[in-house]
Parts: sequence; C-alpha cells; structure tokens
Amino acid sequence: MKSVVMMGVAGCGKSFVGQLLAQTLGLPLVEGDEFHSEHNRDKMRQGLALTDADRADWLAALGQALEQHAAGAVLTCSALKRAYRDRLRRHAPGLRFVFLDVDARTAHERVTQRAIEHLFPASLVASQFTALESPLGEPGVLRVDATQTPEHLIDIIVDWLDCV
Repeated sequence: MKSVVMMGVAGCGKSFVGQLLAQTLGLPLVEGDEFHSEHNRDKMRQGLALTDADRADWLAALGQALEQHAAGAVLTCSALKRAYRDRLRRHAPGLRFVFLDVDARTAHERVTQRAIEHLFPASLVASQFTALESPLGEPGVLRVDATQTPEHLIDIIVDWLDCV
C-alpha cells in the first residue's frame, strides 16, 4: 500500500476523514498539525497566515515521517501548493492525494465550530483559499466533495485506491 495525503483547506475534514481512512486501511495516521513548530503554532494562534518559509521545515518533517512509514501511512496535510505536494512526492514515490474540496462558507463554519479545541482560527480560512493551488490534473489525485458523509467519502476513497 502506498501512502495517502488527505489534503485541503482548514475545515475540509482532513483529520477526521484521515483517521477513518487509516483505521479502514490498517495504516498509521500521521497528523500533520502535530509537526508544526511552536513558532508556527504561535503565528496561527495570533491569526497570522503561515508563509512558504514557515512551512519549509514542517514539510521536511512530514517528508521524513512518510519515509519512516515506507509500508504506507495516511498523512493529513493542507498541501495547498503544488510545490508543497511535489516536496512530499519526493519523499514517497507513488504518493497519492485525496483533495477534500469544500466551499469557503462551509470551511469557515466548521473552523468556527471547532475553535475551542483547535489552534487554527476561523479568521485564517480565507488565506487558505488564497494560497490553494488546485491539485486537479496532477498525477495520483482524487477530488472528493468534502460535504459528503465521512462514510461515503471512505467508500469512494477506498474504491479509488483499489483501482490506482
């Protein structure tokens, strides 16, 4: 089994769907948020969007985590830009991406609802959409509608993984 990245903007459901997929596939879950530096966490808590420079060490750490799970893992990571996805691909040949596509209103509502337990404030959701470079057309990418039920998403993703 190859590794899979659950990607998309904040509030798309990466962590929840990623956890379900990891359980379904019997793979370890690598929660991308756990790899952020304290500097990055502080910036996000202050409502400041991360820059490419802020994300560089984070992406390197995620790449190393993928290498440590050569038998496969499910990684949750926004992977907003093509350059970020390409960096991760260099660490895990055949890496697949599931793009949890969601509209800005839904993402904002979801982030607002989880604000107490998550470091990412709703004020940063718009910056995620600004930074997002669609992965459609890239190799090994599946786009799913993130407003579907998690169970339905898992069925779609597992079927896709069985075919690629």
